[in-house]
Amino acid sequence: MYIPKRYEIHERHEIEAIIRKNGFATVISCHGGAPVATHLPLELASEGDQCKLFGHFARANQHWKAITAETEVLAIFHGPHTYISPRWYDHVNVPTWNYVSVHCYGKMRFIEGAELRCALDALVRHYEGDSPMGYTVEKLPGEFFSREVKGIVGFEITVSRIEAAGKLSQNRNAKNFAAVMSELRKRGDENSLAVAQAMETRRPKE
Repeated sequence: MYIPKRYEIHERHEIEAIIRKNGFATVISCHGGAPVATHLPLELASEGDQCKLFGHFARANQHWKAITAETEVLAIFHGPHTYISPRWYDHVNVPTWNYVSVHCYGKMRFIEGAELRCALDALVRHYEGDSPMGYTVEKLPGEFFSREVKGIVGFEITVSRIEAAGKLSQNRNAKNFAAVMSELRKRGDENSLAVAQAMETRRPKE
């Protein structure tokens, strides 16, 4: 991913937070000279310097059949993004787009049995939360789970490289930076508010 220096995100905790908050990823690999992509939720497991991503394909999806132990895959996590109008500056300029994105590269290993069940349980718990009334994999009838799991192919991606970008008006002075944040909050849609919140952590000094 092309990332100008001022937009690079290096902090591990920040990158992991972006992944966990924006877990519906695009998984891409190249086969026969053509890119193939699948959109699916991924769960991050991080220990020390090692990051792993867990997910599953629909078994009917032909994408997984072309992936081997040597195939490099790319998982893209799309954070908040939105249009930035040049009307918000105190000088003549052009439109642009603010965004947050993380690219994770690695090799895929297919999983099944207890490993797959554990990965599914972690994914469901991530989105269901800790409510005692929440839906959990372990509460499913055994026969039902065994039937349903036949329709998916689980995998683990061992991440070897991460690229993370936060293009959030860092090239603007304090006055124009504040103006962009203000206009995004006035606009009020979910993405605009999320971009404004992300910008808050990068507010330039007055």
